[in-house]
Amino acid sequence: MAGKVELKKVVEKMNLKNLTPNVDLTDKMIGIPDINRPALQLTGYFEHFDSDRVQLIGYVEYTFLEKMDEGHKKEIYRELLSYPIPCIVFSRNMKPGELLLEMAEEANIPVFNTEKKTSEFTAEIIRWLNVQLAPCISIHGVLVDVYGVGVLIMGESGIGKSEAALELIKRGHRLVSDDVVEIRKVSDETLVGTAPDITRHFIELRGIGIVDVKTLYGVQSVRATQNIDLVITLEDWDKEKKYDRLGLEEEYTEFLGNKVVCHQLPIRPGRNLAIIVETAAINYRQKKMGYNAAQELYKRVQQNLAKK
Repeated sequence: MAGKVELKKVVEKMNLKNLTPNVDLTDKMIGIPDINRPALQLTGYFEHFDSDRVQLIGYVEYTFLEKMDEGHKKEIYRELLSYPIPCIVFSRNMKPGELLLEMAEEANIPVFNTEKKTSEFTAEIIRWLNVQLAPCISIHGVLVDVYGVGVLIMGESGIGKSEAALELIKRGHRLVSDDVVEIRKVSDETLVGTAPDITRHFIELRGIGIVDVKTLYGVQSVRATQNIDLVITLEDWDKEKKYDRLGLEEEYTEFLGNKVVCHQLPIRPGRNLAIIVETAAINYRQKKMGYNAAQELYKRVQQNLAKK
């Protein structure tokens, strides 16, 4: 995994209630995008204990603890809290006894609870941690949501990426990031793009300066994250270069080991970039739904030749 996420950020995102306010959360981090339900540990079995994960106490573990006598409970808590666990979370708004809270504060381990059900909380925190802790790179480009397709526009500085994005925004599409795009590999199939916190919702237009897209065009013109489905690379028109005119074979580019469909788009005066990007996004969706216009044309040509 790429790094760690601050426990404070997890608490805020998951809306957790802190039951041990005296424990300092400042330097506490989480580095594993998974949780552990310490059912076996509560019975005294601590071999193969995933102590580096968030420890989640559900209804089953809670009722088991309720039936345990105080002496045995203290013994189990002492063993459990001797491990460097990042935190303990009780689901369904269940409240632990004072014994656990006192011992947790002594061990400097925070305890929280959540209103969510165990399975609901598990799914949500794992999904969110997977994104936060995914391998990440930053690249120069513009990411726009066009008809639900994440289009990453790349090219040399000053070639017109931001201008194309602005035209797309005016046509009802949504900006994710301008200039710098942070790409996270969430799975072997999925790349997620986001904007750095500093530049989120801003576009730089040469000759005008910085434009706040969210303020100018409203909240419907921006979004925080988007899967990267298609890459369009802008380049100056080279009359000596042969460009793909049929699209029978897909070209790909690679980020963090994941392949993404890529189109080289030559730029010359008079070409409307926004409409071309829109068309590329629609064509991508059409191919995903099983229709390929280039293959259909090829079939028609073959059928016509067969008739003759």
